[in-house]
Amino acid sequence: MSTEHSIPATTASFKELFSWLWTRYLRKHIGLLLIAVFFMVLEGSMLGALSYMMQPMFDTVFIEGQKSAFWYVGGVMFGIFAIRGIAGLLQKVVFARISLLSTADLRYDLLERLMRQDGSFHQMHPPGYILQRITGDVSAITAVWRQIITGAGRDLVALIVLIGVAINVDLIWALIACIGTPVLILPATLAQRYVRKNATLTRDLQARLTTRLDEIFHGIVPVKLNKLETYQGDVYRDTTRQFNRASLRSTAGTAGIPSLIDIMAGIGFCGVLVYGGAEIISGDKTVGQFMTFFTAMGFAFDPVRRLGGLLGNWQVAAASIERLKELLEHPIELTSPPNPVAPPAGIPDVVIDEVHLNYGDAHVLNGLSFTANAQETTALVGASGAGKSTIFNVLTRLVDPGSGAARIGGVATTRMDLDDLRGLFSVVTQDALLFDDTIRENILLGQTGVSEERLTSVLDAAHVSDFVAKLPDGLETPVGPRGSALSGGQRQRVVIARALLRDTPILLLDEATSALDAQSERVVQDALERLSKGRTTLVIAHRLSTIRGADKIVVMDRGQVVDEGTHDALLARGGLYADLYRLQFKEGKAVVDLESAAVLDQHTDIAAAPRRGLLAKITGIFR
Repeated sequence: MSTEHSIPATTASFKELFSWLWTRYLRKHIGLLLIAVFFMVLEGSMLGALSYMMQPMFDTVFIEGQKSAFWYVGGVMFGIFAIRGIAGLLQKVVFARISLLSTADLRYDLLERLMRQDGSFHQMHPPGYILQRITGDVSAITAVWRQIITGAGRDLVALIVLIGVAINVDLIWALIACIGTPVLILPATLAQRYVRKNATLTRDLQARLTTRLDEIFHGIVPVKLNKLETYQGDVYRDTTRQFNRASLRSTAGTAGIPSLIDIMAGIGFCGVLVYGGAEIISGDKTVGQFMTFFTAMGFAFDPVRRLGGLLGNWQVAAASIERLKELLEHPIELTSPPNPVAPPAGIPDVVIDEVHLNYGDAHVLNGLSFTANAQETTALVGASGAGKSTIFNVLTRLVDPGSGAARIGGVATTRMDLDDLRGLFSVVTQDALLFDDTIRENILLGQTGVSEERLTSVLDAAHVSDFVAKLPDGLETPVGPRGSALSGGQRQRVVIARALLRDTPILLLDEATSALDAQSERVVQDALERLSKGRTTLVIAHRLSTIRGADKIVVMDRGQVVDEGTHDALLARGGLYADLYRLQFKEGKAVVDLESAAVLDQHTDIAAAPRRGLLAKITGIFR
């Protein structure tokens, strides 16, 4: 993952980040939290009670030898351990439930927010990066906030009670025991900053590793064909080494804080032993008092160590929380208007009116205008980069134009509710999108109430029935990741069946048959023709053989319409379409499709070159 995908290092304070978590995800579980806190306080206070019982156990039982106190002291000790065990169990279960519920809410909010982001966001944040945020960062937060709420709360209660017991024995002893505390402040502060810096780097590198794996396994065939196994392995190994170094530094910093606390505890205990030992020898203090103090401070330093460790763990979680907060608060650029207009009824026409659109400094659409008449098929033709797919993005509001408008049935796309707008379209592309589920679910996609008769008619019209009947599980057959268990033609037919079932008034076809063999193309083309009947259809085509029967062909170049008409009319008057058609079907045989004609952008200016000179240059390129 490149650096532009990374969110800057975290700078927000504990208060700011924890307040954000509390407000969005924890406050709704306030009832469960109060129950858990009660048991947490009960568990933590038992350590204070245990240390307090050291004085009667030593002074009354062991030194004075009062046998009657055996049962009293023993019973109280048993009760302390029993209460602590039961309270610890209950608070852990309740906090685990709170953690699971809040984590599920966080993951859902992330998914819902990220799905609504526009295309530019997803170009800047690859799938591996997003997967790492949803899985790795959320898991890191879950682990730490469970530690903070349960561990920190319990340990804080225990620490307060234990310090109270120690002070009750002797205030001066307690002050001596804490004499090393000021020594901790500067090293602990530096350690926290060190941990946060390396935790941020670790998360970035982990996202980069996830992205690399996602790209390798989704492109495993090109990796094999181009003998890239060694190269990809080396890149992954180098990134893993960087990750390991950063992770090790983060771990060392996290572990360093409890180690500093151990040093402080050693200094304090040494001071108490020297000062308090003399008082015990002189008879000013009893052995029981010293054991109570020693036990209380011994128990106290253990929570202090854990709390110190949490400071380091918090810095690790802070890097994740800051990223998730950034993603959840990232503005959604394309939204529904405040007062949306109802979508047009019936089968509408589609009008592109003087649309200009830039991607950065690149001019993609330059005053583009054309009309796709209702219930007719309009084909878009042009070399790669002419802006054909961008038109589909504008119509469905995956992107908004800089100026001009796209209108459907006279209503501008920007005036309609997004869900209503996209409900007007069915889209079939050359990359058939299937999910790792059954064929039935890939067609229904959550639709309920679809009768078997309706589903059967859709399967027949899309020629899905032709191959489903031969599968052992029929419609319940899993299609595999991205439909890998089906052939290209089968995947396209499943997508066409899905579009038929949606029964929308507008159909967008983006090179739906370009990747198919001749036999599959004929079957899919027949299904597409059935699908387009009675609909307003826009087709992007590179193979001109697929759009000869279109009612209108719009010829595009460099984001503008340079010609339009029927196939026969365009051939008759010559021009760019006629040249490209002759190039594809030179001597009755297809030579090159329009996608390959993208090379023209590097060799000649299509708009300016004379028609015959252009044909000669094109032929020369592919000779």
